[in-house]
Amino acid sequence: MDIVNANIVDYLLNVTPERDEVLEEMEEYALARNFPIVGPLVGRLLYLLTKTTQAQRILELGSGFGYSAYWFAKALGKEGQVYCTESDLDNVAHAKQYFHRAKISNKIICHLGDALKLIDEIEGQFDIIFNDVDKHQYPKAFRKSIPRLRKGGLLISDNVLWNGRILQDKPDKDSAGILTFNRLIYSSKELFSTIIPLRDGISISIKL
Repeated sequence: MDIVNANIVDYLLNVTPERDEVLEEMEEYALARNFPIVGPLVGRLLYLLTKTTQAQRILELGSGFGYSAYWFAKALGKEGQVYCTESDLDNVAHAKQYFHRAKISNKIICHLGDALKLIDEIEGQFDIIFNDVDKHQYPKAFRKSIPRLRKGGLLISDNVLWNGRILQDKPDKDSAGILTFNRLIYSSKELFSTIIPLRDGISISIKL
């Protein structure tokens, strides 16, 4: 199911400025391998949120080959840091190559392993936590993320509309995880949340 009218998406992509060479290569790599990435429309939103919150420490729960981390890193100041977590060694290797070519390696630390275990090993509070783990793990990601956000920090999650599968009469395991997550962010007294129907749905929650 298309979350946004396909003609609107085409218009937005056409009006969006071209990305730099490395980003566009990453988009081509994802397309050729049918690898899900947030894409340039959401990427620009991540950049904007990083700038407006003046974020300095960003944690990604699930980083793939680094596409979203690239947008975050580009928006950070000189002292900013993105902490990537990814369980696939090949993805981490590709990410590091892209970061090196883009000259942003100094802003990114890559951790190999289970994101929801690594979050317990990486010290400190975060200005932004970007959640893109396996969808059935979203409720667990919620519970682990909230204590690690500073007041005024953002929890951002991808795929919260899950290509419309959240509307199924009998949700599968992943859809059920997202449905639970969406209820949690809206019912939490610690957060103020909204869901934007952009691409596959992205939630933004600020810690009160």
